[in-house]
Order: sequence, then structure tokens, then C-alpha cells
Amino acid sequence: MFSSIDPSIVLAILPEILLLLLAVIVLVFDMFLDKAQHRNLGWLTAGGLGFILVLSLAVARPGTESELIWGGMLRHDWLGFVFKMLFIFGALITSLFAMDVRDLGHRGEFYLLLLASTLGMNIMASASNIIMLYIGIETTSIPLYILAGFFKTDDKSTEAGFKYLLFGALTSTVMLYGFSLLYGFSGTTDLYALAQGLIAGELPLALSLGTLMLVLVGFGFKVSVVPFHFWAPDVYEGAPTPVAGFLSTASKAAGFSVLMRFLLAAFPPDAVPYWTAILAALATASMTLGNSLALAQKNIKRLLAYSSIAHAGYALIGVAAVSQFGITDVSRFGITAVVFYLVAYVITNLAAFGAVAAFWRISGSDEIADYAALSRRAPGLSLVLLVAFLSLAGMPPLGGFVGKVFVFAAAVRANLVWLAIIGVLNSIIGLYYYLIVLKVIYLYRSEEEDKPVPITRPYALALVVLVIGIILVGTAFAPWFNWADTAAASLF
Repeated sequence: MFSSIDPSIVLAILPEILLLLLAVIVLVFDMFLDKAQHRNLGWLTAGGLGFILVLSLAVARPGTESELIWGGMLRHDWLGFVFKMLFIFGALITSLFAMDVRDLGHRGEFYLLLLASTLGMNIMASASNIIMLYIGIETTSIPLYILAGFFKTDDKSTEAGFKYLLFGALTSTVMLYGFSLLYGFSGTTDLYALAQGLIAGELPLALSLGTLMLVLVGFGFKVSVVPFHFWAPDVYEGAPTPVAGFLSTASKAAGFSVLMRFLLAAFPPDAVPYWTAILAALATASMTLGNSLALAQKNIKRLLAYSSIAHAGYALIGVAAVSQFGITDVSRFGITAVVFYLVAYVITNLAAFGAVAAFWRISGSDEIADYAALSRRAPGLSLVLLVAFLSLAGMPPLGGFVGKVFVFAAAVRANLVWLAIIGVLNSIIGLYYYLIVLKVIYLYRSEEEDKPVPITRPYALALVVLVIGIILVGTAFAPWFNWADTAAASLF
């Protein structure tokens, strides 16, 4: 029976198989370990994810040609593979951040839910059928609803979990209705046959755009773009900080991986015009509203939430550039810019949330005012926040700067100069509120400045890796750009 299975097909889903196996191993260890040793589940999860990452890079890389597997339900290509590696890396770092968080890192169910959500993201990134895509989205979302409300005795956490569930279920329902309309109009659930079905059925433009908007409701919620952003500040504030970091990075990247694949496959620009107007409007609103509301925030997690909304707008600039000219080299550069931007953003935002989690673990506070004199209490932690915030602001020579240069360049190449200008102006606004936090950290004094903030080994390991990653992506960016370009090429 097993001898008839093609080894290449197994290798194509090797990350998913190993994630499932790791979840079973964590479950077994959770049952048999003493409660005092449950912290080691974090090391087990992080080590397992690191092994999956290295092994997948060594033996599971796709070939030059994209390949449909498992009855056409999944697509084995470089776009999906690059995002899978990004999700696994995000889960690895999150498991390290969670290890020393009270009532979180010592509970095996946390790691099981984290692995289940990562598995769902992998399915999202490689799905080539709308049924499989919806399964992947729900497999990703349901564990995240639970993780957001993981602290049952914390009112903010339970509120975050309930809000995330409520809004997620609503937007998922609207998106599923859009999927059902696509099936009804085209007669197929194959993602790469939807466009031909819609064209053959001579679907009126109004119905095409209406269906597109229904689908964008679900995708817009996943990436938290305006006007589907309203859940993010409350959920980020109430959720455990490592979970909030995972939500703002891996979950957002998963949403963009689906958004790019789905729109190019089901709604190609030459068949469904007006992409540019819709996506450019969403990008402008997200950048402007996210940055403007971040200015007034006193809570650092809410500030990062609005920052995350703004960064979704920056990434959408590259997607809008794709829609301007259809399938051309300009479009490919737009996708390349988005993939590169997401790589830089994931590494940078994980560092920011990791530093916030390390401070909260000792102080119990997320108020920006309580970060006064942190440079004296924890110089290393302050340096991490400095690098992360300057990268988010787009300052050279860090990863965020190069990412913004690419997405703005994609807009200029697509004759969307006005959109690039709006992005630059919003980056200036973002720099202001990032510098406000750094001013509190480095210039303000505090009565507790003689009390050090100890950093545990998992935090130190993860933060050092992330800071090195931010600097490498910004300085030695050629390998990362080549990976992003290879991923983009697999869509065309």
C-alpha cells in the first residue's frame, strides 16, 4: 500500500506531516511530565520546529515548476514554501517567548494550539482549491480564538478571545458566502479554474466585483486592513503578549499569502478591472488611519496594533501595483516586494512584541509611561526595542527600510506615484510615534530605574536571533530578495 505512494508527494507536505507528529509528541510529554518540568515543553516545541525548518529547507524545497498534489487540492510551489518557512519560524520564536510567561508556557495545550494554527497557515499558503482554502483558514483561526482568550481569569483576555471569535466568525461567514457564489458562477472549486469559469459564464462586472468584495471581507479581517481592523487593538491588548505577536506576524503573513494567490488566480486584472482603485483605497485608509490613531496611544500593545494596521496598508501597495498592468514584470516585482516586506515585517514585529513580553513579565504593565528609564534597567532589552522600532519606522540600514523601498518602488513602476507619496508621508508619521516610545525609554527617569529587568535564556536567545535577522535583511538583502523573487515567479 505505502510502496505506491510517490516520495515527492510526501516531501511536498513534509512540513505539515512533521508539525502533526510534533503535536503528538508534545501531547504525550504533556501527559507524562511532572508539572515542575512542563516548562521544558517550550524547549521541545522550539527544538522540534527548528528541526522541521532545517529539514524542510534541506529536502522539501519545490522544483522550478509548480506542482499540483493530492488531487489538485494543494499546490507545491515556492510561494507557499517561503511562507511555510516563515510561519514555522514565527511559531518557533513564539514558543520561546511563551516559556516563561505565567499560566501560558507551562501548559501543553498552548503549544498544541500553536502547532495546530501553524499547520492551518501552511494549508492556507499552498491551497489551490477553495474548499481546502477554507479548511486551512478555519484550522488557523479556531486555535487563535482560544489562544487570544487563554487567560481565563483575566477579563481583558477573555474579552479579546470573545471579540476575536465574534468578528472572525462573522467575516468568515461573509467570505464563505462569496466562495459559494464563485462556485455557483463558475461550476468549480479549483482555484486556478475559477477565472476561466467566470469568463465562460460571461458574468456581469457588477457581480464579479460584488463577489470580490465579499471575499475581501474575510481576507481583510485576517490582515487587519481598514475597515476590517476594528478587532485588532482590543485583541492585541487583551491577548497574552506572545500570542499577540504571533497574531500580528504569522497570521497576517498567512492572510497576505492567500490574498495574493487568490486574487491573481480567481480575479486576474485583465478579467476583473478596478483592482487598483479598490486596493489602493484600502492601502491609503489603512496607512492613514493606523498611523493617525497610533499617535494617541498610551498602551504599547495598542500602539503596535495600530502600527500593524498601517503596515498592512504598506504591504497592500505592492498588491495594488500587481493589479495595475496585469501579468507583467511590473506585477512580478510587486509580488516580490510584498513577500520581501512581509519577511522583514515578521522578524521586526516579533522582536518588538518579544521585548514587550519580556518587560511585561516583570512589571505586569503595558503602559508606555512605565518604560521610563528602561535603558538603565535593561540596556539589552532597550537596544532590541530601538532596533525593532527604527526598523518598523523604515530607517536604514534595517530590514524595514529596504522593505518599504521595494513596495514604494513597485508603486512607482506601476505609475502609482501618488500612492507611493502617501506611503512616504505615513512613514514620517509612524517615525514620530516610534520615537516617542524610544524617548521614554532612553531620556525619561523613573523611581524604579535601580531595579533591573532580568531576561531569561529563551528570551535572550530569541531576541538576539531576531535582531541579527533585522540587520541582515537590511544589509545583506540579496539572498532574501532572490527568495522573494522566486516565490513571486511561481505565481506567473
